[in-house]
Amino acid sequence: MKVSVEVFLKPGVLDVQGKATEAALKGLGFANVSDVRLGRIIRFNLAGASADEARAQARAMADKLLANAVIESYSVEVSEA
Repeated sequence: MKVSVEVFLKPGVLDVQGKATEAALKGLGFANVSDVRLGRIIRFNLAGASADEARAQARAMADKLLANAVIESYSVEVSEA
């Protein structure tokens, strides 16, 4: 199964990189840009797992390592390889 975990800061947590990117975009003439938030995507394959098993394993990975539960949220997408 192909797994994609998107990690992003929780609402209310200051996104310094997002603010800097927003300011740079505005400086380049994109005045209509607002509320820029940056995150990351982690993609990997899981062999021998059903979609439900892959989703459960990816959530466990995110809870234990891929996301900081204090300041970050995540979403998991699973598709067939």
